[in-house]
Amino acid sequence: MYIYLIPSPLPDALTAYPHLTLRAEGQVLLAMETTDRLLDIESDEQVASYEAFDDAGAWAGGGFAVLNNIPVTEDGRNDFEERFKNRARKVEDEPGFVGIRVLRPLKGDTYVVLTLWQTEEHFKGWQQSQAYNHAHRNRSTSEGLTAQKPTMFPRPSFVTTYTIE
Repeated sequence: MYIYLIPSPLPDALTAYPHLTLRAEGQVLLAMETTDRLLDIESDEQVASYEAFDDAGAWAGGGFAVLNNIPVTEDGRNDFEERFKNRARKVEDEPGFVGIRVLRPLKGDTYVVLTLWQTEEHFKGWQQSQAYNHAHRNRSTSEGLTAQKPTMFPRPSFVTTYTIE
């Protein structure tokens, strides 16, 4: 499965694909999920292109999207992906959870963990939950990837959030 984040407006050639409209502070992105790899749009520098290597839940039906953007070095990709493939999978049981896509960049070095929620309040509830604490329990310990392989993250990660229209 492939995910493309495309600046608005959506090109006419892509209108047949289902997409989500993501809006934040004057920025509008169109998030498109497809089983087809669209090589013609991947070459566009404005389009962020990903392959989902882990997913659960639905693509549609949410009102809030969270993108955790995590830069990973080439040498760190296998360890990073292995850690996510073996994740706790607690988020799927949270109230208001719609879907998750763990995205490998097709260009660049920044992975994205995209979660979809019914509302922003549901996402904040997840962040306050015991399940969140369990899923992230090793983050700041010697068992966490940051401590085990500090050079695999060339820059700090960052989160972007959007309302879904």
